Amino acid sequence: MSNGMDGMAKRLIAELKKKAKYVLSRRKFHAFESRIHPSTLRLHDEVTRWATACACTEKNSTESLESLEAYQRCDDPLVLQGHRLAEQAKKVFKGKLSSLSGTRILAHLPSPKNSPAGFSLITNLLQSLNYIGVEAEAWCQEDDIEAALNRFKPSIFIISDYAPFLNQVDWDVMRRFRLNHNLKLGLTASLEQYGNTPLRQRLAWAESHGVDFYYSYRSPEYVEMRSEYKPFIESGYPILCVEFGVNPLHYYPVPGIRKDLNYVFLASSNQDKWDRYFAFLGDVLASCPGYISGPGWSFAKEFTFQTDRDRYLYARAKVGLNLHITEQIEWACELNERTYMLAACGVPQLVDNPALLSKRFNPDGFFIVDTPARYKELFGEMVHGSVDVVKAALLSQKETLENHTTFHRAETFAFSLDKLIQETRG
Repeated sequence: MSNGMDGMAKRLIAELKKKAKYVLSRRKFHAFESRIHPSTLRLHDEVTRWATACACTEKNSTESLESLEAYQRCDDPLVLQGHRLAEQAKKVFKGKLSSLSGTRILAHLPSPKNSPAGFSLITNLLQSLNYIGVEAEAWCQEDDIEAALNRFKPSIFIISDYAPFLNQVDWDVMRRFRLNHNLKLGLTASLEQYGNTPLRQRLAWAESHGVDFYYSYRSPEYVEMRSEYKPFIESGYPILCVEFGVNPLHYYPVPGIRKDLNYVFLASSNQDKWDRYFAFLGDVLASCPGYISGPGWSFAKEFTFQTDRDRYLYARAKVGLNLHITEQIEWACELNERTYMLAACGVPQLVDNPALLSKRFNPDGFFIVDTPARYKELFGEMVHGSVDVVKAALLSQKETLENHTTFHRAETFAFSLDKLIQETRG
């Protein structure tokens, strides 16, 4: 009894400490927000409305801001190169894998409110799969899973290995469907180190539910490097890697827009990012007006996901601010989606030094720094034209649209999934 009470007391104390730490961090974040240049806050809604209107014009009006004539009149090398390479990628990948008719992917799509990053990733992946000729659909909690399975008849179902998402699926329905259909089940290869539950328990669940494979948004180098992934392999599960990239259907440079924003920073303000925000962005955001938006910012309460809007925001940016979380700095695990989006849109990018960056890109295409002081200093040089931002941005844009689009990622993923299906049939 005494040991039990001691354990409860320790857990209570730990929980109280966690809450106290959050309250303190939240206060620091409010203080951080209060330092942001007042013009940034004052113009936020106006700039957002402008970009939203541009996206609506593009969809619904004959007065397109992105007409062929508009590109022909443009003399900006970043706009011209980006437009050419985006169109080239679309031409090369259109229907490229239509022969994989047996690969039909149903993917769980989390709500943008519960998982902004997951919503963005899955939405872009599914759109890219369909574009290259692989049939793919989203399944949301609100949809009837049995109806979706019987109508679409997928050969692949993927979902994050995260209890709140897994609990949205009626697994009895899934089991009955799989009795008569060759449906492969894949989960994200999530580690305890990311805050998930113990892996051994989740692997036991996977075995009892007939999981066939795992997939990861992390790099293959990272998966091979970390010993914590070994239990997946030892349990007989392959891990397929599908890294982040940029969707060229939405992200490309727009002609004829004046670069009147010193910077654009489109990012969520989750607690795991705060410490690096405080260190790297505090002085920059306080000293210079620009545009910030994303989930969690107090002045962006009306923020909604509109992928066709963001390229117009980036078109006005002199500098694209980018930061990674500590894990991405220490491990060559991933580059955030923003790295690819900024590059594709032709925005000169000021970025910290994530370990994977030099493995995927020529570093000369970015303005890379290791310290907050240098981040602030180099930002000033970029805004005031003391460094050749166009030369760098041209390089990163070219590499991104030629090698790192979601079309490339979807193609690799689809081939891997098709191989799994064929091996079973064989």
